[in-house]
Amino acid sequence: MIGEPISTTVEAKKVMISLGRAGKMPCPTYNTPASLCVTGSKLRDIEGTTCEGCYAMKGNYLFPNVQEGLTKRFHAFLHPRFVEAMTFMIKRYSAKSGYFRWFDSGDLKDIAMLEKIVMICQQTPEIEHWLPTREVKVVSDYLKIYKEFPDNLMVRVSAPMIDGLPIKSYKYTSTVNHKTKPIGHDCPARFQDNECRDCRACWDREVTNVSYHKH
Repeated sequence: MIGEPISTTVEAKKVMISLGRAGKMPCPTYNTPASLCVTGSKLRDIEGTTCEGCYAMKGNYLFPNVQEGLTKRFHAFLHPRFVEAMTFMIKRYSAKSGYFRWFDSGDLKDIAMLEKIVMICQQTPEIEHWLPTREVKVVSDYLKIYKEFPDNLMVRVSAPMIDGLPIKSYKYTSTVNHKTKPIGHDCPARFQDNECRDCRACWDREVTNVSYHKH
């Protein structure tokens, strides 16, 4: 019957397509095509940016079936039951780890997309969410209206340049270091087979900046 709550994985996937599982992550993810990144698409053509040589624009990401899935997830945000479907899936598949990551590929399109993510976070208070983004204007516009994010949503604004400083207007940020020393928390992934393992700094509100080593 139309209007009944989503109660199965099959029903949820008809709306949100599927969750992802990045190799290094300790939890499920949800990704979209890097080719549709608003800011990232511009940064990819600029030498020295963190998007130059984007990992999500090569390798397995370019397989037609992978791109098809990513594109379907991007458009799934427009489905009227997207929030309900994602809430169901996250509760089911992130319950064990207690964590979830948004956009291991892709980024925010607009404030409407961010509003839906926030609603999902509000409906999954038992899960810690991490959303890395380069869409400074989207985040800024959201905060002008709503003032803050839910306590279980960590939005980290990423610096655009390798060896650049964190963006000053945001408390929670990330940077990429290559020739300079890391700022704040030094991501340990490069020392442990490119995996998070026990580290949860990206979700941690006591960590203001996470520095990733260029790879």
